[in-house]
Amino acid sequence: MIDWVTDIVGDAGPIGVFLLMFLENLFPPIPSELIMPLAGFAAAEGRMPLWLAVLAGAAGSLIGNGVWYEIGRRIGGERLRGLVARHGRWFAVSPAELDRAEGVLRRHGPVALFFGRMLPAIRTLISIPAGLVRIPRGVFYFWTSLGGLVWVAVLAGAGFLLQEQYQRVADTLEPLSYLVVAGLVGAYLWHLFVRSRRS
Repeated sequence: MIDWVTDIVGDAGPIGVFLLMFLENLFPPIPSELIMPLAGFAAAEGRMPLWLAVLAGAAGSLIGNGVWYEIGRRIGGERLRGLVARHGRWFAVSPAELDRAEGVLRRHGPVALFFGRMLPAIRTLISIPAGLVRIPRGVFYFWTSLGGLVWVAVLAGAGFLLQEQYQRVADTLEPLSYLVVAGLVGAYLWHLFVRSRRS
């Protein structure tokens, strides 16, 4: 997986970083913790300016999250509750979990959006309830942009500073990235199994 991401970042430059981060926020099989340090490493090798790698990553993250936010606004809370009640087991979401996420966003919207950008899985999922509770667009896009920018800058900066040492880190991360994906698939299948046993 690391070789594939490296090829995209190396060949397509900032456009590749943008597309990978956009896809990571639509459907996150490739974590930003892998994409952005590789982008920083590519910047250290002179393939692109570091600031452009950070900007491309932040833009991809923002637009990917914006898709889910706008879907949430379009669907609306009541419609989604009906869908979750009927089909939520396929997406590992229950009505109670949806209610909790909405409650957190109503109470701590900007803070949740900012720090949610830095948490695995949450960074994508939080955008849907943000749209459902109709957090104002200006608030959503501002705090999502800020949180995303800080996160990708930290990750890209780490890759940039490691430079030659990054290949050693990449060799360690390669098997771990497959384990993370396998763990996510396994957790999802286990969730479906438990739900089917209960029903």
